[in-house]
Amino acid sequence: MDKYFDMSGRAVLVTGASSGLGRRFALVLANAGAKVAVAARRTDRLQNLVDEIGDSAVAVEMDVQDEASVIAGFDAAEAALGPIDSVIANAGMNSQGMAVDIAAEEFSRVFDVNVKGAFLTAREGARRMIAAGSKDSGRGRIVLTASIGAFTVLPGLAGYCASKAAVLQMGKVLAREWAGKGVNVNIICPGYIETELNTGWFASEGGQRQIAGFPRRRLMEESDLDAIVAYLASDAARAVTGSVFTIDDGQSL
Repeated sequence: MDKYFDMSGRAVLVTGASSGLGRRFALVLANAGAKVAVAARRTDRLQNLVDEIGDSAVAVEMDVQDEASVIAGFDAAEAALGPIDSVIANAGMNSQGMAVDIAAEEFSRVFDVNVKGAFLTAREGARRMIAAGSKDSGRGRIVLTASIGAFTVLPGLAGYCASKAAVLQMGKVLAREWAGKGVNVNIICPGYIETELNTGWFASEGGQRQIAGFPRRRLMEESDLDAIVAYLASDAARAVTGSVFTIDDGQSL
């Protein structure tokens, strides 16, 4: 890994790490030299990831909707790895359906995971970074995973799009609040990548039509986000905070 993405000496916590992008992010950061705490509710799948990474990783159980669970997860991560100085708040969920058909409880659950979960994760990480002296070191890093749905109309995904727009704006507010405390907060907005959440859809006739409508008529690959995540979590992003990075292969054009 290039020196500009060197994570040596850093300890990172990644939420939603049991599958998809979270799993990929954990592997990328570990390969860049970081110690990694992988967090999710499904700890059985986390152990497989820890085994793949090796001694520099630890699995922690965390339900991002639950403040006590978030705090306990950070406690476990720091007990194993030392102070966490980079956080990737990636846990999220989707709920598909036209707005007139979505149950109120389902809409609330999307916000609980995608917005409240990101907030609780970022806040707990920032609290610990500030207590550990991030104002002097300037090494605090928080990356929030939003989506092109934050600013692109995606019919049938009202709750998801609204939640990701909230994450985007929330990230900017947090960046402003913590700028003087040495904690950088940035937001990434990926385009469509085939993961467990959407593989069934993209195999369908409707999903194939959607892909055909993209300017490059293809889905992105998980590896397309490797560089931006490693950069934003590293020392190289010293002067980057409150920024939004759209990586979507032109899908939102």
